[in-house]
Formats: sequence, structure tokens, C-alpha cells
Amino acid sequence: MNDSPPSLAAVWWMTARPKTLFAAFAPVAMGAAMVQAEQPVEGLILLWTLLAAMGVQVGTNFCNDVFDHRQGADTEQRQGPRRGLQSGRISVPALSLATALAFAVPLLCCIPLAARAGNWIWGLGIISVACGVAYTAGRRSLAYTGLADIFVIIFFGPVALAGTYVLQIPGSWPPPEVWIAGLAPGCIATALLSVNNLRDVDEDRVNNKRTLAVRFGSSFARSEYRVCIAIALLCPLPAALLAGRGWGSLLVWLLLPLYVPLLKQIRIASSGKELNPMLGKTGLSLLLFSLLFSLGWQW
Repeated sequence: MNDSPPSLAAVWWMTARPKTLFAAFAPVAMGAAMVQAEQPVEGLILLWTLLAAMGVQVGTNFCNDVFDHRQGADTEQRQGPRRGLQSGRISVPALSLATALAFAVPLLCCIPLAARAGNWIWGLGIISVACGVAYTAGRRSLAYTGLADIFVIIFFGPVALAGTYVLQIPGSWPPPEVWIAGLAPGCIATALLSVNNLRDVDEDRVNNKRTLAVRFGSSFARSEYRVCIAIALLCPLPAALLAGRGWGSLLVWLLLPLYVPLLKQIRIASSGKELNPMLGKTGLSLLLFSLLFSLGWQW
């Protein structure tokens, strides 16, 4: 058996938390699909939009590790995968620099995006980065006060999807079906967060990290997961009804065989060994959801 430690590149990759990157991809893909049903998508603008969303996601993940480390929230009792700072493979200055570089990406993307849609995009970019920093920066941050769930459902849901739509059709205001469809990726991303918070609830309670799982208990986190998944699966129906098109987006219901075992597992799982695989499967479901919705909306 090979017990050699992972390479530094692998440590950095895990620190970026690849299982969460689908949260940035999904609303952009879905927004592009809803535009494509009306007019051709501008590929280069879509690329800048996706890079901006990925930059916010990775920057938030890096920033989370820096401040959790400084505030003592990452300990040896942590049930999740060992992080770069926690293992000593990455230094605080190195990860702080990487955080700044990651957050610079969406701001740089604002240059061509603002030229396309107007200077308001700078405001959205700055607010997104500011919220990414505020996610864990300090004891009154979003993650430490239980407000992270609201941030995730809004910014990785309706805001990201509607933003993608407007960048493709400058001067437009997204119709109601766009906002409703945006709830779906936001809810699944929040379900992903609820699993993470449920896994870390005991450690977070000791470290006064007041996630919703800490504030309202493990049962709340389990119910939050189930409700978020249910809302996400229902969203395509009212979106299609309002649009009078996109009935193929109901293809997302093909994911029920994937979600049913997860909904059962969240009810009984308690340890990191049981919950960590759910993170990967829920993240994968978000990718599959976005692809099925994007394909089906064209019908």
C-alpha cells in the first residue's frame, strides 16, 4: 500500500474544494440555456461570466480556510478531509495570497462584462467578492452567525442565473421564470452546505461557530437538506408554466433515483465517514441537474 502524502498540487486542488465548484458552474449553465432558447449565446461573454463565478467560489473557499484556521475552527477533531493549512502543507501567507488572486479574477472579468452590460456589473462584482470575504472573516461573519445559507441560496442561485441572463441580453430584465429557475441551483448548493454543517456541528459548537445546524440542531440541518432538494426539483415546473416553454426541463426528475437514497441517508447519517460521501454525491447531482435542465429547456 502506498502511504506517501499527496502532492502539493493535489493539496491545493483539495483546498479549492472541487466538490463545491459545481455551485458556480450550474447557474451560469442554466442561465445560458434559458438565453439560448431566445437567441444565440455570446460564447466569450459566457466564458468571462463562468470565470467570474468560479473566482468567487474558489476565493470564498480559500478565504474560509484562512479565517477558520485563524479563529481556531479547524482542529484535529474535524471530520472532513484535512485542509492545506490544517496539515501544514500550505502556509497562511501562501493561502492568503491565493485568496487575493482568486478574488482578483471576478474583478478582472468585470472589465469586459461591464463593457458589455454597463458599469452596474462592477457593483455586482464588488458585492460578490465582499460577501465571499464576509463569509468567514471574523466572529460576526456569515458562516459564524448562520447567515451563510442565505448568501449561498441567493448568490449561487437567482443572482448568478439572472446575472448570466442579463449579460447575454444587455438592457433586459430577467422574466419571472429566470428567477424561479435560479432557486434550484441555489437550493442544491445550500443542501450541500447543510451536509457540511451537519458533519461539523459538534466541532462548530465548541468553537462558537453558530451555523444553522448549531443554532437549531442537527434535525434542522437534516430537514433543511430535504426541503432544499424538494424545492429544487419543483422549480422547473412553475418556470416552464410561466415561460410557456422548457417542458423538457422536467428531465431533472430523472435524478430521483439519485436523490431518494441521499434523502434517506441524511436522516440517519451522523459521522463524517457517512456524511462526506454525501458531499460528493450532492455536488454531482447539482452538475447533473444543471445539464438536464439546460438540455431540456430547449424543448
